[in-house]
Order: sequence, then structure tokens, then C-alpha cells
Amino acid sequence: MKAEAIKIKKDLYYIGVSDADIRVFDIIMKTANGTTYNSYLLKTTEGVIIFDTVKEEFSEEYFIKIESVCKYEEIRYIIMHHLEPDHSGALGELTKRAPNAKILISPMATSMIKAIMGREDMVFESVWTNKELKLGGKTLQFLSTPNLHWPETMSCYLVEDKVLFSGDVFGSHYHDSRLFDDLVGDFDYAFKYYYDHIMRPFKSDVLNALKLYERFEIDIIANLHGPVIRNNPNKYIELYKMWSTKNDRHHGKKVVSIFYVTSYKNTKEIAQSIYDGVDEDDSLIANLYDLSALDEQNMLTILEESTGIIIGAPTINGDAPKPVWELLSCMMLLEKKGKIGASFGSYGWSGEAVDMINARLKALKFRVPLEPLKIKLIPTKVELRDSYNFGVEFGEIVNGKMMEMSL
Repeated sequence: MKAEAIKIKKDLYYIGVSDADIRVFDIIMKTANGTTYNSYLLKTTEGVIIFDTVKEEFSEEYFIKIESVCKYEEIRYIIMHHLEPDHSGALGELTKRAPNAKILISPMATSMIKAIMGREDMVFESVWTNKELKLGGKTLQFLSTPNLHWPETMSCYLVEDKVLFSGDVFGSHYHDSRLFDDLVGDFDYAFKYYYDHIMRPFKSDVLNALKLYERFEIDIIANLHGPVIRNNPNKYIELYKMWSTKNDRHHGKKVVSIFYVTSYKNTKEIAQSIYDGVDEDDSLIANLYDLSALDEQNMLTILEESTGIIIGAPTINGDAPKPVWELLSCMMLLEKKGKIGASFGSYGWSGEAVDMINARLKALKFRVPLEPLKIKLIPTKVELRDSYNFGVEFGEIVNGKMMEMSL
């Protein structure tokens, strides 16, 4: 099949590429339908603007598409919404072929672009919300949308054609040669899967971006992965808003969730005592979960609504059991701002598991105000009372005790 640009609107072309055979993206994401690396080209009466590039190994096809629409000396600007290698892979070669082009990036990308390109002679300029580019009858308004999903990400809006270049926002790992959302197969599952793994950890930033987008009338969402959205873009905007808005089903009460695994019921007894201590406070909602019976989706839902998270485990072969690490790995898919953590467990010999959990919670940027609760072998009545008090104190911290103490 001949590589050629696809017209989206008058003077606006799709010059992205397909990676149809990829089945795992960035190690963690399954891509049953492959993916795309989307790039766009806008012709104006005063020159050409390129929006992002593609993964390096697809450069040959990419340049053929550019050459089918314009000459390299016509390229005036290259706008990089995101510098991850799947979007910046062909940038170095493109700047060599189009030496007159200036790169436009967010301020956060300044040091990053030099590191990625391995060059100091890059000609670039920073842009941010409310800055504009006017060229040949076209107007681009830039929008700062950090952390979606790297710190340097941004978006921009093509005023005359009502096109939002959204970066990774509204993307999906879904390849279909028909390109447009109204022509391809059902990709709703891929759209949600992408949100859960890429955008879900940054819900606050998603909502901030949506506030910027809502000022515009959007006919087309030109994203960086998956189908280009031209049929009812508002549907996808509303889905992001719904998924990113916190559902206060507990009417303002904070939730403390206690997770445990147990071999001989010792850690379970400690967990129950901690639960009783937290549950003493009627202003909190305490939950107790046996990790061996939870799947990932349930874990995510529980973790997301919990302000306090306490994890308990015995030490087995000098380590925490696998279900604990599965729970901790789920937290990479969540916003962790404001969450408070703690760890506990029973042990027979060395007791490393509890300290490992504690260290991981800290690495995940949880507040971890209490020392780990470690109890050797079978907990005594005194130790179970200590566990109860541990739960009481943790609940008080969730309710603001630590903030009061730090004033």
C-alpha cells in the first residue's frame, strides 16, 4: 500500500503511521489492535506547520507522506505537544531536512528536548496558554496541559477549522486503516483502557485541561494515538469529565481501607483490631479486605476512594507475598495526592515485608506518618490492643490530626 497523506479538512492532513502488529505498549499496556502514532500537517499561504512526529522506525513512511504534500523548505514550524519517543522519534531527522523550521514546545520541555535529541543547536521557542501563532490565515492558540501524561505535555487549538490538537488526551491504542472514529470498528474498550492506564493517575490535571478546552467549539479532536475523532467529539469529552470527577457517594466521609494477606490468621487478627480502632470514629468509613480475594479492578475502585490505606502482610521467604505487590502496583494507575498510608504484619524470623511495604508507600509519595506495626508470631492481648490503638491514631491522622500537629 502506498504511503500517502490523508486529507482531514482543506489544507489539514494526517501524516501519521500505523503500528498494526504491536501487542504490548510501554511494557504494561496490551494492544490487541495495534496502535498509531498520529502526526498532522497544516498548509497555510505563508508556509507549513507540522504537529508532532512519529516513532523513529517508521520515519521512512513518515517522510514519504510529508513529501506528498509539501517541500521541506516550506515547513516553518514543528509543534511538539509531547516528547515521548513515539512522537519525537523522527524529530531529529525532520529538523535536518527542514532547517528553517522552528520547534514550538512547552516551557517544561526545554531541557528535555536537548536530552532527547542529544543536541544543543535546536531552534525552539516556548509557548503556553493564551500564546498564539498566526501564519498565513491560520490561528493556533496554545494550551498548557501538564502531566497528560508527562510534565511537558500541551495542546493547541486551530481557530479557523475548530480542531483541537489534544496530544495524548483522548487517545487510544487502536489501529484501523479507516482512521476516523465514525469509520473504524468499535474502539470504546480501547478508549477506556487507555484512559485508565495513562490519564487516570492525573484526574485533577484532566479536569484542568477540560476547563481550557470548554471555551472552544470543537469539530475534530486530532489526538496522538488511535482514531481521529470527528463524530460527536463532545461524547469523548464528557466521558473524560465523568471518569475524572470524584463521586462523593460517602457524603463527605473519608474512607480508610485495610488490606491484608495472612498465612496462619495472625496478620488477620491484627488487621481486625486495626479496623476496630479506625471504626471507632463515626466520621470515618472503615473497610477490611482480604487481598487474596480481590481482583485488580476492584482494588483500583477501592484505592481510588480511600484517603487512608493500611496494608498488612506476613513475611514469606524474606519478602511480602505477591498479592501485596499486585496491590502496590495498582497504585501507579491512581492519583496519590493526599493519600495516607501505613503498614503492619506478623512475622516469624526477620519481618522484612512490613518495612518493604512502608518503603514502597513512601516511594509512591503517600504520607506515612506512623512507624510500621510489627508483631512477632501470634499477637498477644496487649499487642492486639496496641493494634487497636494504631487504628485509632491512624484514623485521627486521616481526620487532620497530623496537620494540626505540624502547625
